[in-house]
Amino acid sequence: MIGATEKITALYCRLSQEDERLGESLSIENQKDILLRYSKEHHFLNPVFFIDDGYSGTSFDRPGFQKMLEAVEAGQVAQVITKDLSRFGRNSALTGMYINITFAKYGVRYIAINDNYDTIDPNSIDNDFAGIRNWFNEFYARDTSRKIRAVNKSKGERGVPLTVHVPYGYKKDPEDKSRWLVDEEAAQVVKRIFNLCMEGRGPMQIAKLLTAERVLNPTAYKRGQGQNPPNPESADPCHWSTNTVVNILERREYTGCTVNFKTYTVSIWDKKQRDNPEEKWAIFEGTHPAIIEPAVFDKVQEIRQQRHRRTKTGKSSMFSGLVYCADCGAKMHYCTTNYFEKRQDHFVCANYRSNTGNCSAHFIRAVVLEELVWMHMEAVISYVTHYEAHFRVAMEKRLKLSSGEAVRARRKKLAQGEKRLDELNRLFIRLYEDNVSGRISDERFSMMSKTYEDEQTRLKAEAQSLKQEIEAQERQIDDLDQFIQRVHKYTELKELTPYALRELVKAIYIEAPDKSTGKRRQGIRIAYDLVGFIPLEKLAKEETA
Repeated sequence: MIGATEKITALYCRLSQEDERLGESLSIENQKDILLRYSKEHHFLNPVFFIDDGYSGTSFDRPGFQKMLEAVEAGQVAQVITKDLSRFGRNSALTGMYINITFAKYGVRYIAINDNYDTIDPNSIDNDFAGIRNWFNEFYARDTSRKIRAVNKSKGERGVPLTVHVPYGYKKDPEDKSRWLVDEEAAQVVKRIFNLCMEGRGPMQIAKLLTAERVLNPTAYKRGQGQNPPNPESADPCHWSTNTVVNILERREYTGCTVNFKTYTVSIWDKKQRDNPEEKWAIFEGTHPAIIEPAVFDKVQEIRQQRHRRTKTGKSSMFSGLVYCADCGAKMHYCTTNYFEKRQDHFVCANYRSNTGNCSAHFIRAVVLEELVWMHMEAVISYVTHYEAHFRVAMEKRLKLSSGEAVRARRKKLAQGEKRLDELNRLFIRLYEDNVSGRISDERFSMMSKTYEDEQTRLKAEAQSLKQEIEAQERQIDDLDQFIQRVHKYTELKELTPYALRELVKAIYIEAPDKSTGKRRQGIRIAYDLVGFIPLEKLAKEETA
């Protein structure tokens, strides 16, 4: 056991960011000066400082406090002194527990100088008021939190970025901290990550490639730039994790927009960040320079939704995730082994391969697929380049015809759903009145209201989905313009590349082989991104007619 004269006097100081705004009186240096003078005047031996600079009093998960608590529980502390009770903490329940239970258990005296609080004199009137002071300290924290939330809400709704740490690839403008500038060196890595994803590489493959090339990860890079990122530094500054790559691929801020309210906290006691649903986000376009084009970002999100199964060999195909069976609609799996030559790699219908017996042997070799797709893409690129005006007119007419019918059908279904929702609202009111008047029992009211609520929830979800589908249909002409712009980027393309494939093609449908002529003939249909199927032969005939 440590003797009484060998125990320390713990001098605890705490300063939060909110306290720092109140001036010098609460500074760490001011607290240290007050505590040291007090311990000397009262002849307390072995003073040792425990400091938490920049930590809120609402949580006791502070490094300085926890280190002091370890010393208390080890029997090394004679007394703990703070400037006042608020420096100890702003959670009245936990403050009382530590002072009255934990410290008492280990025989530790506690003193709050400015509040005249000293546990050595339990009958003191000031001690009687300690609980009230702790409640006021907690109320102050709650009130401050409400004000900060209100300010952040106002700033967030105006489009001011709420994140403290800017995304990798950007840096804060020295003259205006709310503005972001492009960090060219890091931005090149971000662009490469998106390009690799567009070429069909998954997050794990991208992470391994960047690690092998010894590219500094975002945390190490930011520390090298004199910044203080929130993530802990890894043992290898060039190690990239899959999660790091995923976070970069999913950050809409790279398209030049500010995204606020992506996360929220439950209360001042629970600081855990929880994800907000996307409908609660506030998105402001064009607030800073874009690193990634919006169309590329959207395409990458679509590619990531098509996560495909990796082969055991580690080999992959640029077509993985894009190939479907034309008859049953199932995905076609990429099949290869270490013993296959390139010409033996192939795609086969998942339903046929799984022996379910509900689909025929839809099968195509990867080299044949590449040849057929490139032949069709090359023809489309050539046609759009040379006959853009006719292509635009013909496709606009085709899209309007197909989308017009779809929009009318969806609008009709939406109107029916909204009519039923209004009817359900009236039924709820009538049901409530019948229950209050005693015409129906509480049990029956509960059962019927549950049925109506379930129907309401389903109809609201359907209505939201229909509105989105209608908007997508009405955007098709704009999508056509965007597709033509993409095609013009590839007028000089000499061979099929993974990037061009992913940017132009949405899906490839493999038809059953035709052996009627004695030779195996394979047909494919290509759905292009934004415009769907392009009737190339029909368009060519119209042009020459």
